[in-house]
Amino acid sequence: MSRRITVATFVHQDDVRAATADLRQGGFPVLDVYSPHPIHAMDEALGLRPTRLTWVCFLCGAVGGLGMLWFQHWVNAVQWPLNVGGKPWNSLPAEAPVAFEMLVLLAAFGSVLACLAVCRLYPGRTPRDWYQGATDDRYVLEVDEAGPASGASEMVAVLRKHGAVQIQELVR
Repeated sequence: MSRRITVATFVHQDDVRAATADLRQGGFPVLDVYSPHPIHAMDEALGLRPTRLTWVCFLCGAVGGLGMLWFQHWVNAVQWPLNVGGKPWNSLPAEAPVAFEMLVLLAAFGSVLACLAVCRLYPGRTPRDWYQGATDDRYVLEVDEAGPASGASEMVAVLRKHGAVQIQELVR
């Protein structure tokens, strides 16, 4: 099924942010914004939810840290208890550095893998055709034309009001 989208190109980041906010207030579904760098407050303009990547990082770190504490305790106190210099088998200060390192390692790996999975960046994936200049020096805004009944003329007027340099209609 093909759908019609409107692609607008901007020169300034403030213009694309203001156009995004106005289009969403007008009921037009903004699909995405492509930018050469992160734009402050663009997530609010797009209406995106806060990321859950922090929870993934926390859970992976907790699994790594607690798992390593359990493993060290099991090895030192249960499986192979050795009396070294009269020290106790379950010495938490001796186990803390290794547990911390495993916490950091699993938190980092889990966050990177979760980010790659959410962004659908996997080996063998064919990249999407980007718009010319989208990641060089231009800001590109994609709007679905299945918006309010007032139609594309109101959407083009909003885009022109905010300084769109180029406006194209594409069928995908």
